[in-house]
Amino acid sequence: MSNDPLSGAHVVVLGLGRQGQALGRWLPTVGARVTLSDARDEAQLADVVAALSGPQVRFALGGHPPSLLDGCDVLCVSGGVPLSVPIVQEAQRRGVRVTNDAQLFLERCPAPVLGITGSAGKTTTTALTGAMGRASGRRTFVGGNIGAVLLDALPQIAPDDLVVMELSSFQLELMTVSPAVAAVLNVTPNHLDRHGTMEAYIAAKVHIYRHQRAEDVAIFGYDDANARRMSTEAVGQVRYFSLRESVSAGAYLEGEKLRVSVSGRWETVGERKMIRLRGEHNVLNTLAACAVASAGGVPTEAMRAAIEAFEGVEHRLETVAVLDGVTWVNDSIATAPERTIAALRSYDAPIVLLAGGRDKKLPWDDMAALATQKCRAVVAFGEYGPQVARHLERALGAATDARLERVRVVPSLADAVQVARELARSGDVVLLSPGGTSFDAYRDFAERGEHFRALVGTLAGGGAPPSRAPRG
Repeated sequence: MSNDPLSGAHVVVLGLGRQGQALGRWLPTVGARVTLSDARDEAQLADVVAALSGPQVRFALGGHPPSLLDGCDVLCVSGGVPLSVPIVQEAQRRGVRVTNDAQLFLERCPAPVLGITGSAGKTTTTALTGAMGRASGRRTFVGGNIGAVLLDALPQIAPDDLVVMELSSFQLELMTVSPAVAAVLNVTPNHLDRHGTMEAYIAAKVHIYRHQRAEDVAIFGYDDANARRMSTEAVGQVRYFSLRESVSAGAYLEGEKLRVSVSGRWETVGERKMIRLRGEHNVLNTLAACAVASAGGVPTEAMRAAIEAFEGVEHRLETVAVLDGVTWVNDSIATAPERTIAALRSYDAPIVLLAGGRDKKLPWDDMAALATQKCRAVVAFGEYGPQVARHLERALGAATDARLERVRVVPSLADAVQVARELARSGDVVLLSPGGTSFDAYRDFAERGEHFRALVGTLAGGGAPPSRAPRG
């Protein structure tokens, strides 16, 4: 019989995406009785039902009726389910505990957890920090909002291991526990379609460090005004990372040297030129990883080895092909205009930008202004494509040094790739960095990026373009 606090409890899981499925696998192992609920019906979830069926599991598919709360002890909410849905509101009214997979993992993890959040850069920083941990020889688990749902690995994790965990605002808004090392990279407008206001978005991010103890470590991006402001509220030891300032503790760029504080002294990790990732934002991500890894006890030599070997994460400024002198780049992760700005700043060559998708109620003016300077052409696609074109037209009207010659609006990414091929010249960069989410046409940004790869691959091979990526 399990001695877990959830043993014998009736737990309802809302949403059967990646996190909900992990909960469906893990909860029965600790003796919980589980109801798995999803708005999709059984025909749509046949594979999931087959994989998760068992004596302690029942399914409630096709909606989330309030009757699910009858006899419910704990409600677990997957990241894709907003807390504003009626059943979550009713659970909170009834006093039912509402939690998620990340909280349940943090409450039970025997190893130190290095938690990382931010509006941009958190996946690259998490992956690089994990590579640093592994380079040090420690068994290192990486997951959370990316990769593996860490509950699956929980039985294998030992106290001497290291865990690097990416945490999104969707996960954090429920949290009442914080990791021992918590990093806030930056906080810029994002997910306002979910959170409603910047204040609510920031309030969700705060939970990554709000519940720390005095001996814990909180790390903040010094160059980001919101992150720096949040640091004044931290109860743990505060450290920073910066491209521009010599911070008191953490990591910073001194000339061309990456400097990190280790046990109260400063050490040089190496030269900026050893970073294989493109763009100033990735220098900042590397400094963040150094600060986090140092707080987790990773030695400088391991940081250096990991940085020299790290080639980045797919769908993030990923060069897909060079065709007839044109470089095709997949930055499908750019689901906010702020990310597109970082991508545009990463290239000096003329850019043919593919932008659009679905908007998250975010400001586009700064991106549009920069695009008029950095892009020779923009192909706007998807649901938000016509509005992207209007932002660019306004920016062109105010610009005095515009480089932008053409703006085309097309329905789909497939159309955008074909038009980009016509517009691009040798020496150009065709950059898929949409600024909007993928949900107008794709399951997620990865599926959109895979479709882009397939479309570019077809250009290289001369075959008929696929209308969309195959679903895995």
